[in-house]
Order: sequence, then C-alpha cells, then structure tokens
Amino acid sequence: MLKNIAVIGSTGLLGKPVTFALVNAGFTVKALVRNIARAAKELPEEVQFVEGDIKNSVDLEKTFSRCDAVYINLSIKDIEKPGDWHTETDGVKLIIEAARKTGIKRLAMISSLVHFYQGMHGFYWWAFDVKQKSVQLIQNSGIPYTIFYPSSFMENFYFNYKKGKYLVLAGKSEHKQYFIAGAYYGRQVARSFQLNPVDNKEYAVQGLAGFTTDEACGIFKQYYKKEKLSIVRAPLGFIKFLGKFAQGMHYGAHIIEALNKYPEKFQAEQTWEELGKPVITLKEFAANQ
Repeated sequence: MLKNIAVIGSTGLLGKPVTFALVNAGFTVKALVRNIARAAKELPEEVQFVEGDIKNSVDLEKTFSRCDAVYINLSIKDIEKPGDWHTETDGVKLIIEAARKTGIKRLAMISSLVHFYQGMHGFYWWAFDVKQKSVQLIQNSGIPYTIFYPSSFMENFYFNYKKGKYLVLAGKSEHKQYFIAGAYYGRQVARSFQLNPVDNKEYAVQGLAGFTTDEACGIFKQYYKKEKLSIVRAPLGFIKFLGKFAQGMHYGAHIIEALNKYPEKFQAEQTWEELGKPVITLKEFAANQ
C-alpha cells in the first residue's frame, strides 16, 4: 500500500493543488523545495520539506527516502532554449536514478494533451519533443508508473489570460478544450495513489464540457465577480514577430498556436470511471476567484 508520497514541483501552479489533495487524502507528503520558509507559507503544515535542488542526486535521494511513490510536476520555462538543461528530461533522468536507489514503487507525472499536436499540419516545436522524451523516460524506467495527460486548466484564465482588467487572446481557437480545475485534478491524482494499481496507467484528464478558448473566456468574463473584465485579441502573427526579439514571446506563440489548432477529443471516460468525474464547472470556478 502506498502511504508516503514525495512531490517534485509542489509549489507550482499545478503542483500545489495536488499536494493539498494528497494531504487531504491522508498521505504523508514530503516535498523537495528550494526555500523551506517560502514553501511553508504556500503548502499545508503537514508537508515534510527537504531543501535542495533537483540537479543534486543527494537531495533527491534524501527526499525519496522512506517514500513509496513520487509525483513529478515539472515544466519547461518560457525562457528556456533547446540546448539548455531541462527539468523534464535531464531532471527526470536524475529522478529515475534516485527512485531506483531508494526503492520507489511508483512514479506519477503530469504531461499534457496538447503536446500530441506535434507533427500535425506541419507543426514542430522542440519543447514538445522534450515533453515526449520525458514521457518515454518514465515509460522505460522499469518502475511502475502513472502518467496524466490534462487538457487546459481553468487556472490559466486567472494566471495567464488575465492581464489587469483584460482577458488577452491571441489568434483564433479552432477546437474545443475540456477545461478542468486544478483542485479536481489534484483529487484524481490522490485517488490514483489510493487505488495503487499493479500495472502502468495513463489517463486523459478533462473537464465536464468543451469550449473554444473564446467561449471559455466569455464565460469567465461573465461570472468573474471581483471586477469587470474586457476581452482583447492580438494577432498570432504579431506575437510570432515579437518572438524574434523576446524568448518569452517565442515560447508563447508556439503554445498558443498548438492550443488553438489541436483537435482535442473527449477521451476521459476511463479516468472518470476510475478516478472520479469532475464536479467544478467553469462558471463556478470563475465565480469563486
């Protein structure tokens, strides 16, 4: 039975709700963090902290000691370049090595659905190669694993699309996305550890209803209570042009293009059956921000 979970990336936008959900589900949680004082202000008091760095194998082994499983929440920063050290590949290699040394019984990791857009309509982006390699590393680790492929998260509206009193869109969303709240995703992750399957598992993570980004922003704008929001749109071509001079814009242009064009289909039936059906609607999420 899995009782003790180590978390890598616990203070991230999506790592935090998973950490809370694991604590609420009764797991003992240990987190590798860069600054304990800062992390302690953001996470439940029950979390045990190890201060260190993912690049340090000793820190990883200390974190994994006496743990049964590891949850990995890593992502590429928008300032990274192809030749840089990437947590999703170079870091995952170190995690797997430390997991083997410490007898970890299961690895769980968040990936994404949209990275499957790689190769469609001539689209290629090195960052999606990194994400695919990360998945392959976990699959080939020899350690039982669970991989989550989420659709877009509702939190993006507040932390990414919202700029002051504006919701900023770029380009035109062509397909529906099944937005899910990070809090409910956290509950699904916790449930996966409670089930403790003996085989490898891969789950599509999607919300109750599909919306284009335009439709979803309209809902968020309507039900957000703190202030009146307006929706503005920037041409994607203009974002790509700015990307020639700013790495962050270059990253943003690619992820926006993929999100706008990826033909996401609903495929979370098995996830709902095994890990629970989401209950948080986009309306409810917006109203409670």
